[in-house]
Amino acid sequence: MITINELNEGTAESFVRHLGGVFEHSPWVAQQVWELRPFASAAELHERMMEQVYAASESQVLALLQAHPDLATRMQVTAFSAQEQRGAGLDQLTGEEYEAFASMNAQYVSKFGFPFIMAVTGCTKDDIAQAMRQRMDHDPEREWTQALREIARITRIRLERIVTDRSQE
Repeated sequence: MITINELNEGTAESFVRHLGGVFEHSPWVAQQVWELRPFASAAELHERMMEQVYAASESQVLALLQAHPDLATRMQVTAFSAQEQRGAGLDQLTGEEYEAFASMNAQYVSKFGFPFIMAVTGCTKDDIAQAMRQRMDHDPEREWTQALREIARITRIRLERIVTDRSQE
């Protein structure tokens, strides 16, 4: 853990080293928000980070969405994603379950142009599969908005694991 004060007082390099992975393969969010220091709390830091995402160009946001891995993938994922997916049991799928997720992932990407994104912390594989089936009925604009909501949840949880508002004494 690092304190909000340590982040506020540190260098840009240190800031990005600690926070660059909060947004999947998108260190530009941390790079841009560093200039907005100081932050009163981790919650304020997260708000400013999300503001950077919402203010980004459509192509930049699409790249952020596309940087997320498929859920239940057997490919290499970031440490954050691996921990989150493991917690939801996505690393323990049967062959049949894996094939079902792979098929749903492919259908989702074909329809929306980016992978299915969900804050899976606290969810089961059945919760995730049900949400994926339901969200396939969304129109592209609604799903874009939902994906950004999920990114906000994911990144808030990740920040809570990294940043504390309390001094480490």
